Amino acid sequence: MPISEASTSAERDESLRDLVARSRRLGLDHSLVLFGGGNTSAKGRVRDHLGREHAVLWVKQSGADLEIASEDDFSALRLGDLLPLEVREQMSDADMVAAVACAMLDPEARRPSIETLLHAFLPAAHIDHVHADAICTLTNHAEGERITREALGPGFAYVDWIRPGFRLSKIVSELRESDGVVLAHHGLVTWGADSEECYSRTMNAVRAAEEFIAANRMPATPGPRHDDIHDAELETLLAQLRGAVSISGRRVLGVDRRLREVADRPDVETIVAAGVSSADHMLTIRPRCFALTGTSAEEIRTGIESYASEYLSNFEQNADHIPEGSLPHDPMPKVMLVPGLGAVTTGPTAAHAEIAADIAVHTLGVAAAVADAFGRPEPMSEKDTVQFDYWPLELYKLTLRPAARRLTGHISIVTGAASGIGRGIALALGREGSSVVLADLDADGLEEVVDAIQSLGGPRPATIRGDQGDPAVVRETVASAVRNFGGLDGVVLNAGIAVTGLLDDLTLDIWEKALTVNLTSALLLTQESMRVFKNQGMGGSLVYVASKNAFSPGAGFGAYSVSKAGMLQLMRIAALEGGGLGVRANAINPDAVFDHSRLWDGGIREERAAVHGINPDELEAFYAKRNMLGRQVTTADVAAAAMYLMTDDSACTTGAVIPVDGGVAAAFPR
Repeated sequence: MPISEASTSAERDESLRDLVARSRRLGLDHSLVLFGGGNTSAKGRVRDHLGREHAVLWVKQSGADLEIASEDDFSALRLGDLLPLEVREQMSDADMVAAVACAMLDPEARRPSIETLLHAFLPAAHIDHVHADAICTLTNHAEGERITREALGPGFAYVDWIRPGFRLSKIVSELRESDGVVLAHHGLVTWGADSEECYSRTMNAVRAAEEFIAANRMPATPGPRHDDIHDAELETLLAQLRGAVSISGRRVLGVDRRLREVADRPDVETIVAAGVSSADHMLTIRPRCFALTGTSAEEIRTGIESYASEYLSNFEQNADHIPEGSLPHDPMPKVMLVPGLGAVTTGPTAAHAEIAADIAVHTLGVAAAVADAFGRPEPMSEKDTVQFDYWPLELYKLTLRPAARRLTGHISIVTGAASGIGRGIALALGREGSSVVLADLDADGLEEVVDAIQSLGGPRPATIRGDQGDPAVVRETVASAVRNFGGLDGVVLNAGIAVTGLLDDLTLDIWEKALTVNLTSALLLTQESMRVFKNQGMGGSLVYVASKNAFSPGAGFGAYSVSKAGMLQLMRIAALEGGGLGVRANAINPDAVFDHSRLWDGGIREERAAVHGINPDELEAFYAKRNMLGRQVTTADVAAAAMYLMTDDSACTTGAVIPVDGGVAAAFPR
């Protein structure tokens, strides 16, 4: 009897719904899968747009994350187009991808898993493939097959490392009478007649592996403990590490202390040499992590140079196993083990560095567990490692990620960031991908800017609330950039206040407040930033937001004008002293910027209007008419100048002043 459309729809809904629910359960356990790893599937029946009935396979799309999976993350493919492929003796990757694409019900859906044919060729209705830590611990050493059979019993088949694709799909299909299949350096494949049976088989196998490992683990022998790395030393270390790994491009660093025990092990080099526990981890953390032997500047530099040299050497020696025309990946380590600390990881943003850390915890945890229970961990061969590292089907996942922005990997500080010019500059930097530390007294304003940057797709900023005239707050501001992001590339020195009053009316307290907030704070931030720039050895940019008043002061605005003129002289000295370090120092002279600004609060608007003999609500139009271009200057105008000075567009510019005032002749730089 033909299946009715209603029953077909019901079967589709139930099978796919069960698949999504099971996938999420698996994804929540990071010891099973991580960040796009693993794949799951289900089989059922659907009707296409013409009402034709098809037996279909729903399989996870390449790069989709099981933890947050939805129905849209699974592609539907016609089994009738996939099953005939099993009779072939061989099939190239290109032919396999083309055949799978032809079987998709929705040709515009994302590419399904590399292992689609493995799921298709197995007859079970529901299939799991997970990269479980416990399973990789059983396999990733010389006695992997024997240990796996002891742990899971003879019902489980064992397959040495084979790169995913047609050949592996055929091999696993031939093992369909097994209870499941264990893949060396690749995890576990299980199946069931329904979703719950499949999930139970997966979890039962993983638990059996965990129990076997625990029973065979040798008692831990305490290794040499390294002294803790304290905050001051850590900030220097991070800046030096960032300088060493950023030769091929800027990146953000993160600190993860979960790997402290591994980093302090006497056999840490053996653990690192084991490579990744599951091959797909290479996409995020490279084939191997890096263990520092010491934390001096020389040890850091020579160690990372050696790591990069070895990576490039492996590329050259295995060129015959890499697709023609391939260029070497960035050879710098993504995960660095530091004795006395744990791990320092890298990425385009802090979030990416955290993902690298999560994967490293599992990869290195597997290697340590192997060493403690079964002896020396054994990596994939160099040939297999390089082949997978440059495999186009795996690298395809990278194309699914958002494109890097202009300032991806860049780290900046903006003071006075909660409003006005600082807010505009912070938004511009964040929009272009910079990881920003926002500093201001206004906590609510800072959080609004954080939300605004994230709504633009920028990395989540860090915030510091406090008075930049306080040396402790300034130290914390710069330390925040280093601790949260690993270093510093540019600083916008924008914190300031407007102070009015004739000279003979100014009290010493008001005078000193203007100098402290507008000038001394800039000195303090310059000093702290220079120390980071020196440790990094990457240069840097200091952008001083001064004022038109620095060249063209106004009566009754003396304290403000003097402090801004002093800022320009400070900038020039910073340019002189920073040049040898590759540090550029430049200034912007804005005038009459009103949007989102609080500079005019507290009676300043009224006072300046009175000086010019106009009503307060006419002040903005008055300033616009005063300049040559007849334009009202906005925060976006100032931000554009700041972006030029913060980026390599101004690589040969230092000691300069850029007016953003619409054209005020008396304020021409001279």
